[in-house]
Amino acid sequence: MRRREFIAGLGSAAMCPLTARAQQRAMPVIGFLNPASPDTGREWIAAFRQGLAEAGYVEGRNVAIEYRWARDQNDRLPVMAADLVRRQVAVIVALGIPSIAAAKAATTTIPIVFSGSLDPIAVGFIASLARPGGNITGTTTLGVELGPKRLELLHELVPMATSIALLVSFQSRDVLEAARTLGVQPHILHASSEADFESAFANLPRLRAGGLVISNSPIFVSRTEQLGALTLRHAIPSIFQFREFAAAGGLMSYGTDAADSLRLVGGYVGRILKGEKPADLPVQQATKIEFIINLKTAKALGLAVPRSIQLRADEVIE
Repeated sequence: MRRREFIAGLGSAAMCPLTARAQQRAMPVIGFLNPASPDTGREWIAAFRQGLAEAGYVEGRNVAIEYRWARDQNDRLPVMAADLVRRQVAVIVALGIPSIAAAKAATTTIPIVFSGSLDPIAVGFIASLARPGGNITGTTTLGVELGPKRLELLHELVPMATSIALLVSFQSRDVLEAARTLGVQPHILHASSEADFESAFANLPRLRAGGLVISNSPIFVSRTEQLGALTLRHAIPSIFQFREFAAAGGLMSYGTDAADSLRLVGGYVGRILKGEKPADLPVQQATKIEFIINLKTAKALGLAVPRSIQLRADEVIE
């Protein structure tokens, strides 16, 4: 009996590495497709991991994540998406319209969970918000819709400004109408790539613009911190969507909390890993809005921020 038990023990020991390798292979892998760079996505990654953890998945313990960063080179996204499909990941997370389009073109079977400021029906990604159909679902954030409110906040802080510049990559009719309602002359500055930033900002003195509203556009979203630093260098009161903008020197930010959207994405990925179908998961809208004011920048610009505005802010950077 002892000899048989010893041989059986040897067999079990020999099987352990095989069992461990089998379990490792069985660990689901998530593909994370992002047009930006790791430096600009740390908080978003943390929020995504939080959502995953709330759904019962922890990176390195029972799930693995393959990160793909295009580093602002959107032409790399289709190749990256195809690589994730080739690796047979369980789910693809796609951030922003270029990433979603690349993932959608790469697979019709692997579930895709997206996040972005977009109308996913209008751009043809899903059939309906309630029942997306196909292999795609995700979360949307308020972006273009908040443009008029950003203009109002900036005008409230610089009420003497008779003209406001709008940095856009596409025209926003709502903001133009809001400017006219406030009695402000809008000046459109177009920028379709990072190469256009310097020339756009160089035009501000000629326009005598008293402030700058930056529109919600993928080209600006991926360069939030750079734009914040530019507005500080050019000494222009400005407002954009994300907190990172104000933290980098922009005067104010007002918009949907991107981290909240990524947390919801993490939760959806967890549900899909447990067997739910993306076609049955309604598209969610991240509705948490945050208003940030950089008082240090206001002081550098010679602006006094009324107490009433400070009290409405979710965060005041001093």
